[in-house]
Amino acid sequence: MLRFRKIKALHRQPFAFILMLVGLGYLSPSPRALENTAALSLDAAVSQALANNPSLAEINARAEAIAAVPSQAGSLPDPTLSVEMLNLPADSFDFREDFMTMVDVGLSQTVPFPGKLALKEQAAGLEAEAAAQTVEEARLRLVRDVKLRWWELFYLERTLHILADTETSLRDVIRTVQARYRVGEAPQQDVLQAQLELSKLGEERLIHTAMHHREVARLNALLDRPPTSLFDLAYGELPALPEMLAEEQLDEAAEQGRPLLNQKRRSVDAAQSRVELAKKDYYPDLTFSAGYAFRDRAPNGENRSDFVRFGVSLNLPVYAGRKQAKAVDQQRSEWLREKYALQDALRKVQADIAATLSDYRRAKDHYALLRHEIIPLAEQTVASLRANFEVGKASMADLLRASASLRNAEIQAWQAYAQAQQALAKLTAAAGKEAL
Repeated sequence: MLRFRKIKALHRQPFAFILMLVGLGYLSPSPRALENTAALSLDAAVSQALANNPSLAEINARAEAIAAVPSQAGSLPDPTLSVEMLNLPADSFDFREDFMTMVDVGLSQTVPFPGKLALKEQAAGLEAEAAAQTVEEARLRLVRDVKLRWWELFYLERTLHILADTETSLRDVIRTVQARYRVGEAPQQDVLQAQLELSKLGEERLIHTAMHHREVARLNALLDRPPTSLFDLAYGELPALPEMLAEEQLDEAAEQGRPLLNQKRRSVDAAQSRVELAKKDYYPDLTFSAGYAFRDRAPNGENRSDFVRFGVSLNLPVYAGRKQAKAVDQQRSEWLREKYALQDALRKVQADIAATLSDYRRAKDHYALLRHEIIPLAEQTVASLRANFEVGKASMADLLRASASLRNAEIQAWQAYAQAQQALAKLTAAAGKEAL
């Protein structure tokens, strides 16, 4: 009854009302909802994303389309079949009236200047290889993004567990101080301070729960699942944070294996092939033709011989100064653009590796400091103050401050661990390897 009265009294204060619901457990997931959640490990999340992500599928489909271009570019133009009626009298349309009336059936084939088709196919093939590298780059980035979201959820989940454990411990303290207050051994302010701290914990739980829901939706989007799909993170023994390679080794690995850089190199090579192709356009293409002309008999029944014809024609690049020369200049500029894009991408990758490696080392050292030094000391401080508080030798304020420091240290430790794993995922993607 007392619990109901407290809730009723807070109905005019929405935020306080929500905090009370959190503190009393009314906003916790139902047992049935928890039963329906599936376990999702990091490896399973990565596998589902690679299999189902629509963005990756789109990039892969585009690469497959580009892969069909080289054979087309290297093929001869289709031959031309023609049928012509020559010298047909306009007044009678009689095929036998005029001696030169005939039906001509011809076939022509354009043959580009030697080397043009090979260069076209080479350029298209290099562009197809660049597109394939784009797919690999997209795979690396997708794996990276899944790991970032998964480890962020891991940190938030551990934080919510810490807050729940702290809340349980604080309720024990509140029961103790309320009992002492009833017999006059503790001031009322101790009770109020403890209750205020409990409300702050409720507020913190609300914030982290909202962040957790947001990250769940983001991870579900990467896995091509509805944003409200429920799952629990599955993990056993947490992996230790490894010692990283030197920055120079990571740079070398990225330069050799990063798909982004390989894609840029293929684009540079394709642009170079197009420069050579533009130079070939100074030379004419040839068109070979052949035909057979059928003639009907003369009006007197005399047979008339048929005709055959053979021919060759070529285009004349008489406007080379305004056309072919400008095309060569254009393709050279395109080659320079691709070359500078490769250089820019390389420097950005190296900068990303340097920054992320620094983040990893900072997070790793911070986690070790918290886990091995700060948290043990904070635990000893809380235990000592808790024991002294039970016998009235320590104040409530000191105990609450120490408990808050311990809680924050534990949360920061899991955050540092998650940040280190996230930095490791970024380094893996930056170096172009799935494992370092």
